[in-house]
Amino acid sequence: MLKKPIGIGIESYKDMIDGAYYYVDKTLMIKDLLDYGSKVELFIRPCRFGKTLTLSMIRTFFERELASDGSVVDNRHYFDSRKIMDEGDRYLEHMGKYPVISMSLKSAKQPDFYMAHESLIDEIIKEYVRHNYILDANCLTEAYREKYDAIMNRRAEPIAYAKALAFLSECLKKYHGTNVIILLDEYDVPLENAFFKGFYEQMVDFIRSLFESALKTNNCLKFAVVTGCLRISRESIFAGLNNLKMNFILDNGYAEYFGFTQIEVEEMLAFYDLCDKIDEAKEWYNGYLFGETQVYNPWSIINYVSMAITNTVALPCPYWSNTSSNTAVRELIEKADEAAKGEIEELISGGAVEKPIHEDVTYGEIYENQDNLWNFLFFTGYLKAVSQRLEEETIYLTMTVPNKEVNYIYKNTIRTWFDESVRKVDFQPFYQAMREQDARKMEESINGQLSFSISYYDEGEKFYHGYLLGILSGFGGYRILSNREQGEGRPDILLRPHNPHHQAFVIELKRVKHFAKQSEGCDKALKQIEEKGYATEFIHEGYEKVTCYGMCFCDKYCMIKLEEAGKLNKKKR
Repeated sequence: MLKKPIGIGIESYKDMIDGAYYYVDKTLMIKDLLDYGSKVELFIRPCRFGKTLTLSMIRTFFERELASDGSVVDNRHYFDSRKIMDEGDRYLEHMGKYPVISMSLKSAKQPDFYMAHESLIDEIIKEYVRHNYILDANCLTEAYREKYDAIMNRRAEPIAYAKALAFLSECLKKYHGTNVIILLDEYDVPLENAFFKGFYEQMVDFIRSLFESALKTNNCLKFAVVTGCLRISRESIFAGLNNLKMNFILDNGYAEYFGFTQIEVEEMLAFYDLCDKIDEAKEWYNGYLFGETQVYNPWSIINYVSMAITNTVALPCPYWSNTSSNTAVRELIEKADEAAKGEIEELISGGAVEKPIHEDVTYGEIYENQDNLWNFLFFTGYLKAVSQRLEEETIYLTMTVPNKEVNYIYKNTIRTWFDESVRKVDFQPFYQAMREQDARKMEESINGQLSFSISYYDEGEKFYHGYLLGILSGFGGYRILSNREQGEGRPDILLRPHNPHHQAFVIELKRVKHFAKQSEGCDKALKQIEEKGYATEFIHEGYEKVTCYGMCFCDKYCMIKLEEAGKLNKKKR
């Protein structure tokens, strides 16, 4: 049987079906929208969980689409054999009935307000152009035509664009004789970008006006669906929008429509003869909990399956890493206190944290409370809730890392963010202490920074090795060698000076589980340097001075002992 291709990056429902890509059927969301939907539905889900494709599917089902010649496009075939087709005429009578306004706000990720605002106007104009067939009908007055044409050709006053979706809704209703469906994707992108670029208030004012006119006071609205990755305070852009229903990660409604369920993943793997991959896929990509429904990361699964089809022995990868900017998460990580970093280490090691989750967050407040770090980690998919309790009207969640993929991201991406913040520190005093053979000052410098770093103890010396290399990267005048053959082994770190009159350094690291063992660990490191002749090559090459450091780490404390090459039996501190 001919296998269907994997639709990586396909966000258009029509393209998905036309290209005969493998599609995980989510069309029953249409039934739930008609049965339980409010006037405005807001869906908050992590990045790459199928929100854009879902909106495209909704549009394809409901839209009364017109071809360039004015004829109505029949989109019914896009739903042949889909689940919604078995639900009866009560639902199918809505197919192809409504004009649809569909707009993504992600293009507003720009460096200043002017460019971001202009990008949003571009998106508005695209919808006006897409529906400009109404100008050829007799349903609009001359004043309406002039206003429509001015907006479409970028000649309108700024206020016209702030209310452009509401006006377009009115025009479309006059033409089609029925209310309009509005679909808004990535609503939070302009706000997050504006906050970090410094024009948040201007963007909030524009988005609030756009949304209020389109979603609150719009008598031509059938219903609207809005999606985003982060939950933003109702007061910031949804003020007074009483017809808004918020659907968050903790809610049971619509839970199975974003992400793949266990059954859907098993069916997909079976289709591609990859049933032996079920356990591996579950360990790496399952574990997200929306309401009471456990789901897989859909972006990661389709990439994993695509890889496994051509290479069944390939190892799983963290496909979800770096699929979004995560600016807010990164900013909060870099500003996290020592306690928060310790809790992240606990999460990486398989533990859990309990934190209050605030349902309304504004960007203007994200630095005011350390708990906002956990809110952003939770809502962006870096944590999952395993239990919850209510205390004095505050929800407390016990949260863990969802799966191996996200744990990998913690161990690499998030730890890198910590390390980069550490590298901004001036380590010149540490370098000077190295040159002056002042072990105590070296300890003070390292220990002062270790408290602000993040580690995970299952890697042992590997973390400390990488951490120290990061510190030494700014040590000018030296070539830094790591685990290179020298003498009768591979010393951890060698610092070879460009000037032979400057001292060379040999560093050997040890890690112990108890502080009382650190002195012994330093001695073992120095003994290893001596017995394996790590400094011998430096001496033979004519370097005038070679200093050997034995460093022993225990948790976030470092002890250092040193000797000059050839004098390792004379203990110096």
